[in-house]
Amino acid sequence: MSGQLWAVNALGGFMYSDELSELLRTKLQPTVKFRQLCDAKDATNKGLNRGDTFNWNVYQDVADAGNDLDETVAIPETNFTIETASLTIGEIGNSVPYSGLLNNFSKQPVEEIIKYALKNDARKVLDSKAHAQFNQTDLTVQATSGTSTTAVTATEGGEAITNNVAFGKGHVKAIVDVMKERDIPGYMGDEYYAIAWPTTYRTMKNDLESIKQYIETGFGYIMNGEIGRYEGVRFMEQSGVAKGGGVDSTTWTYLTTDAWDNAKSDWIFFLGEDTVAEAIAIPEEMRGKIPTDFGRSRGVAWYYLGGFGLVHTGSNTSSNSRVVKWETAA
Repeated sequence: MSGQLWAVNALGGFMYSDELSELLRTKLQPTVKFRQLCDAKDATNKGLNRGDTFNWNVYQDVADAGNDLDETVAIPETNFTIETASLTIGEIGNSVPYSGLLNNFSKQPVEEIIKYALKNDARKVLDSKAHAQFNQTDLTVQATSGTSTTAVTATEGGEAITNNVAFGKGHVKAIVDVMKERDIPGYMGDEYYAIAWPTTYRTMKNDLESIKQYIETGFGYIMNGEIGRYEGVRFMEQSGVAKGGGVDSTTWTYLTTDAWDNAKSDWIFFLGEDTVAEAIAIPEEMRGKIPTDFGRSRGVAWYYLGGFGLVHTGSNTSSNSRVVKWETAA
């Protein structure tokens, strides 16, 4: 059987040896954040027995604007279009089988350790699923001419400019202006959120050190990973998604092959309200395998029935996008 075995040291034998430490030590885990930013609340707790598809409507503006009226002329008539988007709910999970012999011989709690490892796996997989949908946005911003520190160019349909400058506080102001002038509503009240790799913020944080010396921030951190607020944007750090941010759609692990060539910056997501929907039929849970072979074959799994989807898709993806990505063409 594959899984955890007593006969192979690296798969279980090391769980008991002479003078084994009582302290459980595990591999470092990245801090993941994207799933908490799925804010289409009507999708949460979809429940069972409602099919495998979650739908939502996006209503466009009226085709013709209102105008002045003459006394003897009827009020003009117009219409608006409705676009339907959807996500498909599916099963996601993973398991670790283990032998009864390992459980009987091990000094350390086999099932508890397996559950811990599987919880980390579930957390990372579901976060990568959420990130993959944020990354579907086709509204991007780049430094104007690739080098400006105070102006940005918004591009619909994908990045068109190669950034050759580190992200700084001047870019924050310009991006906020773009978002407000596109009528993107705030993620929380009038404030937007931004999420990125810690070093992507380094130049901006250095720029703001002199300001922070004299100004009390005056707010409490609300989201996991928040580091501060500037120009109406709450900034979050994450270390789960690698620089470059590509995702292997088979293993749902992060790739680094799309990292920025000049290494002066990397991606940042700026978020308004109504970003990504997570439809949950069965929240993630641990399940124990019914023992077989007279109790000698055991296992633990995590299981989730749900799905993620970018809220604004189709022909309205760019014009209605609530996710803006600081991106580069190379």
